[in-house]
Amino acid sequence: MDPVTALHARQGIARVRTLRADGVSEHALRRAKQSGQVMTVRRGWVAIPDADADALGAVRRGVVLSCVTAAERLGLWVPDRAPLHVAARPNASRIDVPAQVVVHWSVPVIPRPPDDTVDGVINTLALVAQCQPFETALVVWESAMNKGMIDAQQLGGLELPPPARAVAAAARPFADSGLETIVVFRLRWLNVRMLPQAWVLDRRVDLLLGERLVIQIDGATHTGAQRTADIAHDALLMLRGYHVLRFGYEQIMSRWHEVQEVIMQAVAQGKHRA
Repeated sequence: MDPVTALHARQGIARVRTLRADGVSEHALRRAKQSGQVMTVRRGWVAIPDADADALGAVRRGVVLSCVTAAERLGLWVPDRAPLHVAARPNASRIDVPAQVVVHWSVPVIPRPPDDTVDGVINTLALVAQCQPFETALVVWESAMNKGMIDAQQLGGLELPPPARAVAAAARPFADSGLETIVVFRLRWLNVRMLPQAWVLDRRVDLLLGERLVIQIDGATHTGAQRTADIAHDALLMLRGYHVLRFGYEQIMSRWHEVQEVIMQAVAQGKHRA
């Protein structure tokens, strides 16, 4: 097999042993290196020259991308742009990484395959729970649950570290976005029934408080036909006796105190009651 083709099938970087198992001959790999199509990353690892820079850096240092860095790569909802996070074996020798890189010296919950450059979802979530504030960790975990990457039954049989167990106990799969998780988490003290993604008048609403107070949450890119349809549904809800409050990304992430004040007043006025 052509080594460049084999490397492309493995995201551009792989162990030599793995390529040989894929059918790449030693002669073909040597020719590819001589022509500049393939480069040596470290002993036993090769890559194409334009392979992912972060993954290359991780392989050179004997670590894997993990925690919030891996979560973002998995397509999970990560609220804030974070520095690079990597995971290393607890018995690994000293690792020379840039000062801004966060290194997690940890035993993985799930054994890491030797070819991985990015941690698996469960190992990633376990480190997120240990590294990030509870609210942020909950956002990432609920994003994974909503996407069907993990479920409560799967987690039940694992030896999770205590912070991960705490997040797992609180996480639910219903939030369609991290903003919904944040709003529900920050309103939990209200002691009012909250139903994320409730079905009301033939459509889902982001959050239903009590029987009548609807909270709609607009993401940073909430525009166009979707927004028009949502506004039309808001009008229908209000005609049927529901009270609708709509908030945007910037309000929730930067001006939460204003959002909370409006919701508190609505609850105080009994807008959540039928």
